[in-house]
Amino acid sequence: MPTVLSQSNLPGLDLIHRGKVRDVYALGADELLIVASDRLSAFDVVLPDPIPGKGEMLTQISNFWFGKTAHIVPNHLTGKRVADVLPPGTDVALYAKRSVITKRLKPVPVEAIARGYLIGSGWRDYQRTGSLCDITLPPGLRQSEKLPEPIFTPSTKAALGNHDENISFDQVIAAIGADLANQVRAATLAIYTFAAAYAAQRGIIIADTKFEFGTDADGKLYVMDEMLTPDSSRFWPATEYRVGISPPSYDKQFVRDYLETLDWNKQAPGPVLPRSVIDGTAAKYAEALRRLADIVLD
Repeated sequence: MPTVLSQSNLPGLDLIHRGKVRDVYALGADELLIVASDRLSAFDVVLPDPIPGKGEMLTQISNFWFGKTAHIVPNHLTGKRVADVLPPGTDVALYAKRSVITKRLKPVPVEAIARGYLIGSGWRDYQRTGSLCDITLPPGLRQSEKLPEPIFTPSTKAALGNHDENISFDQVIAAIGADLANQVRAATLAIYTFAAAYAAQRGIIIADTKFEFGTDADGKLYVMDEMLTPDSSRFWPATEYRVGISPPSYDKQFVRDYLETLDWNKQAPGPVLPRSVIDGTAAKYAEALRRLADIVLD
């Protein structure tokens, strides 16, 4: 059975950040312990109900992709054993599959998003303006349609409880400089192109995905946080893909679709989820992990 963890508790370790899903602890000056909880956020609001095993599944699929793409962009993993840094008396089984020890990097303050299909906020922006992040797109595209080529559509990194906003590449350059902006864009599109081709062989379309990047003391770029997970990506089963609709997915779109049926203003606090939605979400995450990485959690 998967473990369930809504919030980590590791006495003696320095908690430096509690995000929507991940809790981050300092391990000296150069390393971090990152714990993926079972919290679920939708529309940038953390919902009250955990998804059992979600943190384990997110970590395992991220680790799979970090390994698969290390030849494209280096990542933050150190390969060190989590059990060696947990405080005495900690239930190692609770943390082992949902935690990683990483390099401590300087985060790039931009959400790096690659889109291969027109869906979500990109579809809404296109309907309104015919463009996305100042990239003019061909007229007449339909919802979920494949784009002529993948595009880099960055957004702001909003504080907890606020909403990310799509921005132009010129705004990214203004925020982090042209050299780093070009590196981030190139890395984002290279990883997405590689992963989309791999997933297609497994019968999964990666419609879009979001990456986090950081730099070390020498300015070297790394991909970090999570990678190509159901929380940061839209995974569509290829057999059910249709242009003109929002296809079913192996990700938290399942939860978003349920929330859209409610009279909720998308502000905290989030609504309680019914058991059917909790179990259905867990099943979709597990199916993505199995199909992409051939991993089945006990």
